[in-house]
Amino acid sequence: MRYFSTRDKKLNFSFREIFSRGLAPDGGLFIPSEIKKYSDSELKSLQDLSYTDLATEIISNFCSPDLDKQKLKILVSKAYNNFATKEVVKIKKVGDIYLLELYHGPTLAFKDIAMQVIGNLYDELNIADKKKVNIVVATSGDTGSAAISALNDRNNINVFVLHPHNKISKTQRKIMTTIGSTNIYNIAIKGNFDDCQKIVKEMFSDNRFREKINMSGVNSINWARIICQIVYYFYTYFKLSKKTNFAVPTGNFGDIYAGYVAKKMGLPMGKLIVATNQNDILTRTINSGEYKLSEVRSTLTPSMDIQISSNFERLLFDISERSEKKVINLMNDLQNQGSFSLEEKAVNIIKDIFDAEAIDDDETIRIIRDFFNNFGFILDPHTATAVGASYKVKNSLSTVVLGTAHPYKFADTVKIAINRDVSTPNQIAELPKKKEKFDILDNNLQKVKNYILEKIQ
Repeated sequence: MRYFSTRDKKLNFSFREIFSRGLAPDGGLFIPSEIKKYSDSELKSLQDLSYTDLATEIISNFCSPDLDKQKLKILVSKAYNNFATKEVVKIKKVGDIYLLELYHGPTLAFKDIAMQVIGNLYDELNIADKKKVNIVVATSGDTGSAAISALNDRNNINVFVLHPHNKISKTQRKIMTTIGSTNIYNIAIKGNFDDCQKIVKEMFSDNRFREKINMSGVNSINWARIICQIVYYFYTYFKLSKKTNFAVPTGNFGDIYAGYVAKKMGLPMGKLIVATNQNDILTRTINSGEYKLSEVRSTLTPSMDIQISSNFERLLFDISERSEKKVINLMNDLQNQGSFSLEEKAVNIIKDIFDAEAIDDDETIRIIRDFFNNFGFILDPHTATAVGASYKVKNSLSTVVLGTAHPYKFADTVKIAINRDVSTPNQIAELPKKKEKFDILDNNLQKVKNYILEKIQ
């Protein structure tokens, strides 16, 4: 399997190279040269596999010849050994919807499903054998903790996590900042998530700096994250034995893009429903065709407080007839004007596949309260937005809502809604007793670079 950039199809990389790099050297995102499409008979042959065996089959399509299937199987099995449920995820019927619980990993969020595999990939692909790797990651709350859990206590890897200062939940922050490993560095940036993400992207685009520190990344722009997330769409289809819609809390567009790739691979599905909060740029784009930046607003769903959804560029590439020139023009318009407009044909392609709804804070609280009163089930606020979006999209199919985080991670918001505390999960029972450690930096690229250089000397 070979890969190229959304901005240059002449570039040619192996899976090992794109895994290590994260972002293409021209600022684009990596795309596979081909995507396997399963026939009906091939899908049938996968339907009875365990989650780990299914993950091995799906992921193996994207990483040969760098990683053979047998080694991949061992790696995946090891990754999911510490999950609270044997099958990695759980599917529950609640009222008229199905809830796909993706938060049974060590940091109680869907990010663990990919990140635990990625931690093992660094070892298996010998990424850090010759020179210590410095991973730099931006987080809106969950990616950072998942990366730290997967990569702490490694002699050959440092992890620098940038989060927006005072803009994530207390539990999200403490899961990251109470890890005492000497290879972990938590940085609170005086800004929002988009500011953190911009700093990381600019570092990746600075080839000299990237090579100097042997920089790598595990944000959702890393293709390895996407291919691990494809698996649970297949798993859900096989468990339910029917075609459904999927409603996904959406910020950086990675999780729902994985669903889009699953559809391209031949998985039968209805609509992919994008759920956003008041930061509704994706909802506006899908419904109108205009991608226009506005100020990021702080909400009760901080992991979705985003305006620049990086993975959306991968979808733009496909709907723009796989033309890197069109993608470059759109990205230039976004950088120079703060917006771009899609052609009517591209908008129609999106609307055939996606629906989108925005759910504000008041609706989120109401959904959590009503869901608890009606079913005795506690939703985290992000999952609640997807429940709300699923109610607004009407078609003949059932809907699977992706439960992306355990409600304990947002206990304060949940208490506002249902006036009760969320019990502490076993995975983080000792968290309240632990001391935090993080540094606060200005929203300044050079200051962050200097901080990293100082720490790795």
